[in-house]
Amino acid sequence: MTSDQRVVVIGGGLAGLRLAQRLGAGADTGTSTGADASVTVLGEEAHVPYNRVLLSEVLAGRYAPEVIALPAPGHALRRGVRAVRVDRADRTVHCDDGSTERYDTLVLATGSNPVLPPLRGLFEPGGGELPDGVHAFRTMDDCLALSAAVRPGVRAVVIGGGLLGVSAARALAERGAQVVLAQQAERLMERQLDADASALLHAHLSDLGVEIHAECRVRGLTTSAAPLPGRSPSSRPARGNRRVTGVELADGYRLDADLVVLACGVRPRTGLATAAGLTVRTGIVVDDQLRTSDPRIHAIGDCAEHDGRVYGLAGPALEQADAIADVLTGRGTPYAGTRALTRLTLGGAGAGPLDLAAFGETTPLPGDDVVRLADATRRTYRKVVLRGDRLVGGVLLGELSTVGALARTWDGDAPLPDPADLFHLLTDDGGH
Repeated sequence: MTSDQRVVVIGGGLAGLRLAQRLGAGADTGTSTGADASVTVLGEEAHVPYNRVLLSEVLAGRYAPEVIALPAPGHALRRGVRAVRVDRADRTVHCDDGSTERYDTLVLATGSNPVLPPLRGLFEPGGGELPDGVHAFRTMDDCLALSAAVRPGVRAVVIGGGLLGVSAARALAERGAQVVLAQQAERLMERQLDADASALLHAHLSDLGVEIHAECRVRGLTTSAAPLPGRSPSSRPARGNRRVTGVELADGYRLDADLVVLACGVRPRTGLATAAGLTVRTGIVVDDQLRTSDPRIHAIGDCAEHDGRVYGLAGPALEQADAIADVLTGRGTPYAGTRALTRLTLGGAGAGPLDLAAFGETTPLPGDDVVRLADATRRTYRKVVLRGDRLVGGVLLGELSTVGALARTWDGDAPLPDPADLFHLLTDDGGH
């Protein structure tokens, strides 16, 4: 790659900023690839780029927004600019402000959008705005709007019991809200945790005051045209003429609500790629060089689908950014996928913090061996799954001092020479 090569990155999140840093911006920190191409990053949000993983800490009041800012890239970063069209024939990106960016190489790091479930009352006929008090939880604007609305005693319903919903519920509870978490699944974070670990998480959130409704389906929202508390009777809610008043469950039960948080998962942002004629399935399909069906266009992060998988996690997004930086500078080996680890810290003054981590296959198959260490008093839980002489997955709650060694063993996919090694990996005292 030479200095006259123009690289345009669409997306100013973790993946896009990491790539920009690797393409020459990190020379003073030792992270640069040595590339000297002209790189332009188009960031749709007007905010300084930030670490989306830490938004729940901002909502909880632990961090100010500026604390989670990402390092500025050493290349051009255009904030508050949205790419609206990619002209592949002319190799040009058209932006919503009328400007254009020419490219030799284009990298799509467009991320994902929150899933808005088909709930009755969520939108008025013909579309329109969400009711006042209803929030997704994906961007800094979402976070700041929620933070401004929450206050002690406010009734908040979080819809979704996955990683995002658990994080939002914890943060709102720490701010003094009366929180109800409603989920369709049988247990919290069922994609990452087994039943025992999920039960410990359930107990932790309950100690924070979160009321959890599992195996229930949300049918719709109830709304009112009345003003929000603190506003004059003649005023209207900020988003239009409706505000949320409750959440209806499929069994007819109704939850009163001043705030509703939609934490129902995310969907890759593929609109630009689809309109440009690139191959899209769940995400933008890429090969082992992270190339799309157009060899001049690559995709990384939440929007990319590699080998049939969309990760939707920060770790794989960063690894893909590193991989594409190496590809573009001719240094890399083919990207073979990421063995992703999920990690979360749940604070709480009343219940104390709870750390959790999960990796690989946490549900054993017939014939697998399982080792569990549990301490109900300390609320710690460690479990690993062995398939033959290999570690294939694990989940830890409350005590993560050994997670690094376990994750490295799992990631290396090397056989364990001695079963006793497992106890050294699981405990700090060698299993004694």
